This record gives sequence, C-alpha cells and structure tokens, in this order.
Amino acid sequence: MRFLFTVQGEGRGHFTQALALSSILRKHGHEVMAVLVGKSDSREVPDFFQQKIGAPVFKFSSPNFSGFYKEKRPNLIMTAITNFSRSFAFRESIVFVKDKIEEYKPDMVINFYEMITGMAFAAYKFDKKMGIEMICIGHQYVLMNPHFKTSPKQDMEYFFLRMISEVTSQRAHKRLALSFRDMQNSIEKGIVTVPPLLRSEVFDIQSTKGDYIHGYMLNTGYYEEVLVWHERNPHIPLRFFWDKKEADEVTKIDDNFILYKLNDERFLHSMAGSMGYATTSGFESVCEALYYQKPILMIPVHIEQEFNAHDAGLSGAGVMSKNFNLDKLIDFIPQYAPDKGFRDWVNGAEKRFLSEIV
Repeated sequence: MRFLFTVQGEGRGHFTQALALSSILRKHGHEVMAVLVGKSDSREVPDFFQQKIGAPVFKFSSPNFSGFYKEKRPNLIMTAITNFSRSFAFRESIVFVKDKIEEYKPDMVINFYEMITGMAFAAYKFDKKMGIEMICIGHQYVLMNPHFKTSPKQDMEYFFLRMISEVTSQRAHKRLALSFRDMQNSIEKGIVTVPPLLRSEVFDIQSTKGDYIHGYMLNTGYYEEVLVWHERNPHIPLRFFWDKKEADEVTKIDDNFILYKLNDERFLHSMAGSMGYATTSGFESVCEALYYQKPILMIPVHIEQEFNAHDAGLSGAGVMSKNFNLDKLIDFIPQYAPDKGFRDWVNGAEKRFLSEIV
C-alpha cells in the first residue's frame, strides 16, 4: 500500500510516532510517499525527522495550541488571537493539503493529530470521491472513548481537547488511540486502542539504575526552579536536557548539575541509566520512561500534558507537580510500582498496527 502522512508539528512526539510507523510499514513492503507537516511560524521541523523519514517533507501553516508561553505556561488568550489572525493562511493550508492528496493519490492518509487535515477531509470528502480513507493516530483519542472514565470536573477541563480531537479526525475511517494500557474499543466512535509507537532506538538500550535524576525542561523558565532545588540538594546529581537555542552542547553548572542541549540518542541513554525522570509530560518520553521502568515526576505545562500526566498516573508511572520540586520524585521512588504488562503491550505494537491499517 502507498501512504501519505500528515503530522502535527508542535512538539517532538508526533514526529517520533511517524518515524516508528514508517519503519513498520516499510519493513512489510509498504511505501510512505510523502509527509505533510502542519506547523506554526515559530517551529521548525526537527533535523532528525527530515534525515530519517525517507520521504519528501512539505510544510504548511496550521493552528498552534501549545506554542505561546507567558513565563512557563501557555498564554491561551494570545494563542487564540494569533490563530484567529492566521485564519486566511489556514484556508490556504486546507487547499494545500487537498492538492497534495490529489497529486500523490495515496491508498490511505495517516494523520498524526493534524487539524488542517481533518478540515480538508471534511471539506473535500476524499473517502467518498477518491476512495482515500484517513486513519488518525494520537493519545488524545483515548479521551473520546466512552470506556475511559473521567470525573465531571475533568470533563470540563478536557472539553477543548476533545473538541480539537474531533476536528482532527473528521471523516476518519478509524481513530487509533495510543494508550498506556489495553482498553475496550468503541465501535460507534471508530476508536481502536493501540500501544504507543516508540522509536526503534528505545529497544536497543538496556535500562540500568544510576544515581542521578534525568530531566527535560521544555521551557528554560524552569531552569531557576531546578537550580534552587540543586542548591538545597547539591549531593544529588542532575542530568537535564533543554531546548535553549544559544546554549552550548554541554553546560556544566558544577559536577552534580549538568545541562545538555537536546540530542535524541544522548537523551535516551541518559534516561535508561537514571534513577528517575522529571519532565513536562510529553506522551512519548513518559512512555519511554515507563518502558525503562523509571519513576517519573510530571510537570505539565498545557492541557494535553495534563491529560498525559493524569493517564500515566493511572498506570503507576509517577506523580504530578506544578513545578520542578524534585523532592516529590525522591519521595516517590521507594513506592514506585509500574504496570508490569506495559513492556509486553508496547512490544505488540507492530502486529497491532499492521492489523488495523493494512
């Protein structure tokens, strides 16, 4: 079969999912013809993705719901205003996606939570007019499964996340809900529960227990919090990664606090050798830590990450915090009891995805 991928370009998780699935499909003789990446002006397509995906990559403007930050958390008012001001560009993007689908004529479109793609399918009905179906992939579709129970308070908190999930998957043939654990499917919603799609490098690294805390700061605003904690606890080694553009590859504060510019291979090796992980709760890195059986402190900075942290907590992955208070992680480590079936669940991803897609 011939596939066209569309990928939400905010964050790294959707890119690694696309890489993992492209590897599975090619292994079984299928073709990924091209990749369309929806992104904001403030984001770039990561070099690692363009180097590894093995297909032409095309970029277009798409709504951004996590890229505007006031200090550490998203400025939702500015996000809404900016997206509205770019609405004409988004109309052009819908036409761009339409043109690429008509140009490549794939057997199927795989949509990694990209909103413009859902709008294009709603407008042009490719499934009806050209026989091209769309399958959508994302952790957020778990929220649309009626078998995933939430409280009335959470229903209000997650309302917009559910709404965005509906928009991304308009006229979808299936919604493949990436999940920390198996769950009953929802036939009426077209939702199928599937394991996380972890990059192949994860499986090549053995987990060991070190004496340091591994961490990732999505926003450099958290650096001061970590530094203050380190000054109170200088005896506990910290190995943190960040996205600070002007930073050196390695920034050594002292022997027990070292900051690394984000590097995928170094990041995984550091995680696998740590005693615990502190993160802003991206779905993929939480899954990687759970696969390596590392206790996690989760500090979500927007609603998607809050959902990631909540759901991961149900699988015993870790604890939530409003800031990088690493005391919570230290206290949690002796109580850590992860889902022992998670590794088997992840290891079955290839078979499960092939059965649902091909």
